[in-house]
Amino acid sequence: MSTHAKRERLLLADLLETAGPDAPTLCEGWTTRDLAAHVVVRERRPDAAGGILIKQLAPRLDRVMAEYTDKPYEELIQLIRTGPPRFSPFSLKPVDEMSNIIEFYVHTEDVRRAQPDWSPRELDPVFQDALWSRLERTARLMGRGVPTGLVLRRPDGQTAVAQRGTPVVTVTGEPSELVLFSYGRQSAAKVDLDGDENAIAKLHETKQLGI
Repeated sequence: MSTHAKRERLLLADLLETAGPDAPTLCEGWTTRDLAAHVVVRERRPDAAGGILIKQLAPRLDRVMAEYTDKPYEELIQLIRTGPPRFSPFSLKPVDEMSNIIEFYVHTEDVRRAQPDWSPRELDPVFQDALWSRLERTARLMGRGVPTGLVLRRPDGQTAVAQRGTPVVTVTGEPSELVLFSYGRQSAAKVDLDGDENAIAKLHETKQLGI
């Protein structure tokens, strides 16, 4: 049985193929070609992918990204579909599921929700629980830079603290929507915000959510 990450990987590849190389995404300044190159570099070029998190390595990442962006778009799509090479840790099923379930879900929605006619997907409860499990572990990392207290809340009442402090804003929604909100896609996430009005306004505008 395929994992959630593998399912989202294949869906992302299909969406990128359908959209073509020049379609917009929710990633500011990135077309679908840029997004496809990012996914491939992250999995296949560990010597450069560190630049995603480490500023000192960013110039090398930029060079490698430019190299992959220039590749034929169809080749990038096929590399995403086939997945990482055998020597990559991402080729191990547990690592793939742990590291990629949110990665591929978010980027799938980056493509879907950048289109004017998009509509929400119906996600099964098992997948929602899997997303919540990962979000609980990463919430404080994602919210570390926000200018207010931040609590993420599922409709069933389960919560995760993304940032301690006052005033507190509580963001309520399905795990899939909370993931998008926490990973910097505030404007596209279907969530409800409750708390101080000024704090809510700052949270909507902040660029500090996510990595």
